[in-house]
Amino acid sequence: MQAFQYASPKTVQEALEHLSSTWGEADILAGGTDLLSLMKERVHEPKKVVGLRGIKELHGISKAGSGLRIGAMVTVQELADNKQIQKAYPALVQAAEGITSPQMRSMGTVVGDLLQRPRCWYFRGGMGLLAQEASGKSLIPNGENRYHAILGNKGPAYFVNASSFAPAMIALGAKVKVVSKGGSREVEVEKLYRMPAGQSERELDLKPDELVTEIVLPAASARSATYEVRERQLLDWPLTAAAVSLEMSGNTVKSARVVLGHVAPTPWRSSQAEQALAGKAVSEEVAAAAGKAAVAAATPLSQNKYKVQLASVAVKRAVLAAAGRA
Repeated sequence: MQAFQYASPKTVQEALEHLSSTWGEADILAGGTDLLSLMKERVHEPKKVVGLRGIKELHGISKAGSGLRIGAMVTVQELADNKQIQKAYPALVQAAEGITSPQMRSMGTVVGDLLQRPRCWYFRGGMGLLAQEASGKSLIPNGENRYHAILGNKGPAYFVNASSFAPAMIALGAKVKVVSKGGSREVEVEKLYRMPAGQSERELDLKPDELVTEIVLPAASARSATYEVRERQLLDWPLTAAAVSLEMSGNTVKSARVVLGHVAPTPWRSSQAEQALAGKAVSEEVAAAAGKAAVAAATPLSQNKYKVQLASVAVKRAVLAAAGRA
């Protein structure tokens, strides 16, 4: 691992003083489950690491108006154990339960999960975010792509967003608070991600001198669920996932949010699946139709066509679970 400086600020303002306007000068360390592996593999080598553990205001889950505030240092295990979240936001608990490693759950933070870099083996192998040859041609369409994107994959990005919590957070309408020396802003989790157009761009709509301090969940007025499909139940990332939030009127869906994970470079919200659910009573047939609608525009690569069926089933089962028909 490349040598680096370490800072341990006690306040958010102290932390901001250590950040830079240039990527690679200073990186933020929360749980470290992603950053430290990137540094060990020399994929990313920041000159300074800014640890957040000592900042008390970034810890804890608390009421925020009619919703909840989740601090940036809240771990996956803390979220899974929280009674308010268990009662009001089951999709988040189900997403947490999918992270089966006790070490990852106790060290990894929820915000860190939202902000983790792609798990694409080309990127992790040091070939850059877009895995391109010198000519600009991507290695992925004709390479090892069985875990890559089936939606939003017209290029140049083919990796999949790796966050376990992002689909559920988007389905629930969550926001994050972002601070810098210039002030603060709230960003919908849905708008936190973007498609990079070049190797120098990032997949997150954040600047290097910005810090995410908390997640803000709105009032829980909908039924929600997350369903993941994994190759194995031990420590692994899902092949596909779906999170669903349903506003119900009796047995009828008034409105729906359907978000797929691990199928596109960003968490993928499906308006087609949402339209397939609106105004209908949830049944096996309606849920299956929503699943098919969610992947109707899929364009699988040479080795990942199997993910189309898995994503369709994930949506179907998440819809049934959210409606209480699992």
